[in-house]
This record gives sequence, structure tokens and C-alpha cells, in this order.
Amino acid sequence: MSEQVEIERTPVGRVEDMPEGWQGTVDVAGVTVLVVNYEGRFYALRNNCTHNDYPLLGGDIAMGRITCEKHGAKFELATGKAKTLPAVKPVKIYATEVEGGMVYIRPL
Repeated sequence: MSEQVEIERTPVGRVEDMPEGWQGTVDVAGVTVLVVNYEGRFYALRNNCTHNDYPLLGGDIAMGRITCEKHGAKFELATGKAKTLPAVKPVKIYATEVEGGMVYIRPL
């Protein structure tokens, strides 16, 4: 019988310290993950545009999408899907959980 290994979740911070519009990063196993609070919900995705490996941190967020500041590619926060050129590949997303006033992320 194989033993299932539980994937550990990574704490990001307290909900009260991450108001609407907040963006920040956290390291997960050597990968920088962007976490955002958009419309009261937390989203987490790899902090790299798939077009040119440019950080997404600080990009404008509107209509559930984040815009890469370098060339304007847009990605859906919920799915990571590339929605505009020049990006065509999605960014990796992570699950977010809120428990006891803390925000956590974990790999999908």
C-alpha cells in the first residue's frame, strides 16, 4: 500500500495585513509566488510572465486579470491562462486557503 504524502501549505500572512488590492510574494520550494487580494479573494500564481520571464508583481489588476508591466500580456488570476499576446502559455497557479485569519498557499 502506498503512503500519500501531504503537500505542505506555506503561510503568506494575516488577512488583516493584506487589504483589497494588496500584492506580495512568498517563496515556495525555491519558486517565487505572487499572492494578490482581488475583490476580497486571494489568488496565487508564479511570479513570472511566460512570455519573457518578467516578474508580475506590481502589474495592474482589473477584471480578474493581471497585466505584465513589460509587454502588456494579461493572465487570469483564477486559472493562470494567458489572455493577450505576446504571452500564449499560462502561468502556474497555486491553491489559496484562509484559516484562523491567516492566508496559506499550496501547490496544486
